[in-house]
Amino acid sequence: MNKLSKIFVVGLPRTGTTSICSTLLTLNYCVAHTAYTQTTFDKANAIADTPVFNDYKALHQHYPNSQFIYLTRNAQKWIPSIKQLLLRMYHNVVRDDGGFNPIIKRCYTEIFSPFTLDNINNDDFLLACYNKHKAAVTEYFEQQRHPVLFIDISKPGNYQKLLKFLNKQNINDDSTDLSFPFLNKGGKVTAWKDLKHPLKVDSTKNGRCSTLDHIS
Repeated sequence: MNKLSKIFVVGLPRTGTTSICSTLLTLNYCVAHTAYTQTTFDKANAIADTPVFNDYKALHQHYPNSQFIYLTRNAQKWIPSIKQLLLRMYHNVVRDDGGFNPIIKRCYTEIFSPFTLDNINNDDFLLACYNKHKAAVTEYFEQQRHPVLFIDISKPGNYQKLLKFLNKQNINDDSTDLSFPFLNKGGKVTAWKDLKHPLKVDSTKNGRCSTLDHIS
């Protein structure tokens, strides 16, 4: 896998991005769960979450030979989970005197627009954001005639679909019994930070992020 060939996980936050990143580590990929520097993009073979879910079109243009995986999740489970996350993030997204880095702010305010507390607390709004994002991803890659793997990591058989998509189906003779790990349970979002693995790639350098001008 060269620098212009990556695996991008396009699913929205709280669809299982940490779980699939953990799985990709076990498949011997260098993995970044979020990427905010050019160094991260250069080092990682697989990247998920921010800014991928928002910048997939630019990433496809910059890394044309890449593989894209879209994570789906049952709306009744996703909506309360994403609501909890967005409410926790809200102040640091909207504040103009610091808070999250500009890439996080841009991605979340574009996908969940208008990014207001009223909207975050509105289940219909969140579902509309989910459906709009999935439809936009589907339409874009259909127009590009570029294959995308759509999977729900909670569904039986989707681990095997991932292995086949990545041409890794012979990596383990017992793969029929394998499934994705269930991480970040109960609204927690620290599983990736706590995970130790030699192939894990840092998202930032010394806490700083670049502007990623080539994909923005």
